Amino acid sequence: MNDGTTDDLKGRAKEAAGDLTDDKSLKNEGKVDRASGSVKDKVGDAADKVKDALHKD
Repeated sequence: MNDGTTDDLKGRAKEAAGDLTDDKSLKNEGKVDRASGSVKDKVGDAADKVKDALHKD
């Protein structure tokens, strides 16, 4: 599992726990983790495309 997926899952768990306990801070922390995971995935995808382009020659 990549870092982005891990952050996304961790964020979802925090959001759910924040919902259950009515802890807005924990819920917001979960949203930040999910956003971080999304960014990491996009950066990783872009890096993979660059590597593929460089290795085609």
